[in-house]
Amino acid sequence: MIKPERPLAYIGRFAPSPSGDLHFGSLITAIGSYLQARANQGKWLIRIDDIDPPREVAGAASRILQSLEHYGLHWDGEILYQSQRYEAYRYVLNQLQQQGLSYNCICTRQRIQQANGFYDKNCRESNLPLNHAAIRLKQNNPVYGFEDKLLGYLSADPAMAEEDFIIHRRDGLFAYNLAVVIDDDYQGVTEVVRGADLIEPTVRQIALYQQLNLKIPDYIHLPLALNKNGNKLSKQNHAQPVPLDDPRPLLIEALAFLNQPVIKNWQDLSRDQLLKKATTHWDLDRIPRQGKIYK
Repeated sequence: MIKPERPLAYIGRFAPSPSGDLHFGSLITAIGSYLQARANQGKWLIRIDDIDPPREVAGAASRILQSLEHYGLHWDGEILYQSQRYEAYRYVLNQLQQQGLSYNCICTRQRIQQANGFYDKNCRESNLPLNHAAIRLKQNNPVYGFEDKLLGYLSADPAMAEEDFIIHRRDGLFAYNLAVVIDDDYQGVTEVVRGADLIEPTVRQIALYQQLNLKIPDYIHLPLALNKNGNKLSKQNHAQPVPLDDPRPLLIEALAFLNQPVIKNWQDLSRDQLLKKATTHWDLDRIPRQGKIYK
C-alpha cells in the first residue's frame, strides 16, 4: 500500500461521521482541532468517516461541509472519504491474517455480556471460516494507558486493554478502530484532537499502530458539551444543527466554552478576523478538563 511520505510539519484533522448535521458539540471539536492546527502553523484536514452506511443520514456529509465553510473553518487539500478506502483496509486485514495476528469470531453480544462485558478470546484458537464471522485482532501487546496533551496520563481498564477487539464486523463493514488508524497514518496526522467520548478506544488504536509498526500521533481529547441531563450533545440525542446565520456569536460561544481569552469588540470584526485573533490567542492550557452543560 503506497502512502504519502510523512513530513515533519504539524498535521491535524477533523473527521465527522455523516450520521447527522453539525451541532454545537461537534463544532467545539472542529474549532478546537482547527485552532490547534493553525496555532502550530500546520495543516488542517477533513475526513468524512462514512464506513457505517446504516447510521448515515442522506445529505449529512455535504451539510457538514457547508456548515464548516459557513463558520470559516477552511480545510487544506482534498477531503478524504472512508467509503473510498476499502482497498486499503482489506490490504491491512490480509496482512494481519497472513501474520497470524487476527482470527474469525462468531460470538454474539449477548454471550460477551454474560462474560462480564469483555470478550474472553473464546474463538481465538478455533480456526473458524469467515462466513458470518467478525475478525478480531490478537491483542498480544496491550496498551494500558497513554499521555494526553491536555489531560495528562490516562489509564485504561486492563480488561478492556487486553481484549481482542473487532477490526471487521460480522455484517461485512470495517470497524472504526481499524479505519481510523489506517487513515490517520495515510494522511500523515501528527496530532489527533477530538472529543473526550473517544478516550476509551485510544489504547486499542495505539496497540494497532504498534502492531502495524506505524508512527503514533499525539492526542488531545476536548471536553464535551452536555445537555441538561448531563449527556453529551449528539445526533442521537437530537442536538440541533448549528444555524447558518451570522457565524460570529456561536464562534464566540464556542471559544468561551473552551475558556479561551475574550476577544474584545468582536462585533467589529469579520468572521475571518475573529478566527485569526482566536488563533493568535489560542491557549491549550486554558481548556477545561471536564465537560460542561450547554443550554
